[in-house]
Amino acid sequence: MNISHLNQLLLESSVILLFAVGAVRLSTRSGLPSLLIYLGIGVALGQNGIGVTFNNAELTQVLGYAALVVILAEGGLKTSWREIKPVMPSATVLATVGVGVSVFATAAGAHWLVGLDWRTSLLLGAIVSSTDAAAVFSVLRMVPLPHRLTGLLEAESGFNDAPVVILVVAFATTGELDSWYVLLGTIAAELAIGAVIGLAVGKIGAYGLKHVALPSSGLYPIAVMALTVLAYAGGALLHGSGFLAVYISAVILGNSKLPHGPAVRGFADGLAWIGQIGMFVLLGLLVTPETMGDAVVPALVIGGVLVFLARPLSVMVSLTPFKVPAREQALLSWAGLRGAVPIVLATIPVVSGAHRAEDVFNIVFILVVVFTLLQGPTLPWVAKRLRIDEGDMGQDLGIESAPLEKLHGHLLSVALSPASKMSGVEVSELRLPKGAAVTLVVREGNSFVPDKATVLRGGDELLVVTTDEVGEAAERRLRAVDKGGKLAGWLNGR
Repeated sequence: MNISHLNQLLLESSVILLFAVGAVRLSTRSGLPSLLIYLGIGVALGQNGIGVTFNNAELTQVLGYAALVVILAEGGLKTSWREIKPVMPSATVLATVGVGVSVFATAAGAHWLVGLDWRTSLLLGAIVSSTDAAAVFSVLRMVPLPHRLTGLLEAESGFNDAPVVILVVAFATTGELDSWYVLLGTIAAELAIGAVIGLAVGKIGAYGLKHVALPSSGLYPIAVMALTVLAYAGGALLHGSGFLAVYISAVILGNSKLPHGPAVRGFADGLAWIGQIGMFVLLGLLVTPETMGDAVVPALVIGGVLVFLARPLSVMVSLTPFKVPAREQALLSWAGLRGAVPIVLATIPVVSGAHRAEDVFNIVFILVVVFTLLQGPTLPWVAKRLRIDEGDMGQDLGIESAPLEKLHGHLLSVALSPASKMSGVEVSELRLPKGAAVTLVVREGNSFVPDKATVLRGGDELLVVTTDEVGEAAERRLRAVDKGGKLAGWLNGR
């Protein structure tokens, strides 16, 4: 490639990115996951559109894996441990036992209703049984659901990629299948290795970033993303689940109150958008619509079995022992969104030369597009019909901590939401620990130094200076007042 080709590539890429960024507005208003728009861009650019020729499934698979790593990392960094901790057991069962139920129920439908052989049916079941992290994260953040349900869905979508990838690789091989107990042992071992690697990288990385003050705030986002990629690569090279490792490490890092947390999450968010756009456009380019006619009916039949039978059955089997109400099970069944993950996984049999690999890819592509169009926009309506509203959903207090190494202190930047219970509270009523003080208030674009009688308002931004010793205590107190008002912790003296 010479400079002229590079300039042309940069021009085309920038135009596609700008168009894709603008298209997010449409997807936000319509409730559609943005993946459908990006897939449409790829199809429009492809052989049946503008005429760009692209058929490199192996490159698409590699770049798709890389994009999934970034998407999972971004999702993990934004996942609240407080929300997912209570649902961890149920999410784990749903991401393992539930996936198994969904795989076999979908495979049975593909075999008996469509007439596919058992191996191809199991391959299809494994490919489409994983909920997609990108679709779930993007749609659920616009749907007002209780924390326990969003936490459960986000944790499931972060965990279930790992066992599904193992199953797809096993069913896509051209040789003999391993015995079922060998396959289960492999899944258990890879999940265990991935979990250990993710925990180790997350804990060690968080400790290091807290105790080493980097010379520039811009280095923190780079370091955090490098750690999540390290977790994925380490897990994969040690024959563990890299996807599980990256998600666990990102959850730990995202909940460790690292310096410049909002900047880290913003950087990860931007990388995830680039990953989504690039991955979906490539997947769209890989598709040849004129060859997909024979796959329409099988895709609709298998998708119907998946959405209306396999997914509800997997949710019921997994969550009934945890006494999850039937209404919530119904919502969780409908919210099992598919997206990039199944389409990327569908490239595995294409690359490995599996039996009927092209048919499998076409079926998966049509299934994802049709049922995402059905489920995504209707999810708010389903939640309303089931009388599941936002409940305790609320906006967390935004606090960014910047270390002041030479001064042995921290500078906390605190953003009050409009509905914060800190509104109406005087500065003195915050009762911050000794060694912490509100030094500046920014209100409607104007800044001033407050006194003890200054009344805070929703939407204010505060600068709080603390010593090293009381930094965490000051942050806990601010969060308590944000949730409970001026009397927060009064009875127990906090």
